[in-house]
Amino acid sequence: MGFHFHVFQTTLAMKKYFRFLGLLCASLGIFTLAHAQTPLDGLMMPKGEICIALQYEQGTWDRYWEGSTIRVNQNIGTFTKQMGMPMLVGGITDKINVILSLPYVKTAATGGQLTGVQGIQDLGLSVKAVLLEKSIGKGKLTGFSNLSFSTPASNYLADYMPFSLGFGANELGIRAIVKYELDMGPYFRASYAYLNRGTAQAERDYYYSNGSFYTATMDVPDAFQGQLTLGSWLFNHKLRVEASLTTIRSASGDDIRTYCMPLPTNKVDFDRVEGFAQYYFKTNGGFGLIATYQQVISGRNMGQFSGYGLGITYQFKAL
Repeated sequence: MGFHFHVFQTTLAMKKYFRFLGLLCASLGIFTLAHAQTPLDGLMMPKGEICIALQYEQGTWDRYWEGSTIRVNQNIGTFTKQMGMPMLVGGITDKINVILSLPYVKTAATGGQLTGVQGIQDLGLSVKAVLLEKSIGKGKLTGFSNLSFSTPASNYLADYMPFSLGFGANELGIRAIVKYELDMGPYFRASYAYLNRGTAQAERDYYYSNGSFYTATMDVPDAFQGQLTLGSWLFNHKLRVEASLTTIRSASGDDIRTYCMPLPTNKVDFDRVEGFAQYYFKTNGGFGLIATYQQVISGRNMGQFSGYGLGITYQFKAL
């Protein structure tokens, strides 16, 4: 990401500079573990079954949006964020699933004076339930609800962006999902969520966000997230492919001011296209492979990310 900054002469100035770039990465929340029984998908684990997944994802940017203006900064070069995320999904009943995730994140940049960091990010817990199942025409309509919560799992510095491991704030989400799947395999899925976000702790005791605030506590704006997906099962339900459009709109917040740092209070919006494929070696459990690709096509106060992911899953009956 870039911007037209003056050359910084001190370590403190460089630190502020990188914080300015930083929220562009963390605010995006670009990485989500693949689509193997996740809060966003239309899959459910049967009662007594468990799915273990391990996903690796990498995203990069060298441009960002300051408000709606795209910027380039040669001082930082290309920023890279890598993530390894284990996930556990359990079928409490056929219609209620529990999902646990705990990502490990590493950040780095090709330019600048500061190095990246690595460590455990946020613990995620999600409960997904089937509320509606109805046969319509040559397919089935299914309605889901999902309640999710995440919280920092380590004492990482949230104000060290873009190198920070994450937001450093709690997030509570509620989501509705509707899927219509034809008997032949193709399906359409739509979801909409409200994300209630907490506060993050800054390294400063004063900041400006449409007014002066003499505190290190910053309110992270709530957000609305929507997703539209077209997908299909192929080869007797061994291969699943999807194409999605994901959008996030902040409920409040301000723009990054020209030549100033970003803040957790900034309004972060984006639209992202995604491709996904998952192959199951067997239709009744066992190992599976995952591949994903993501590209941000528009944004506000965030990085112009692109990224890919690879993963492996193993599903088995525990009870």
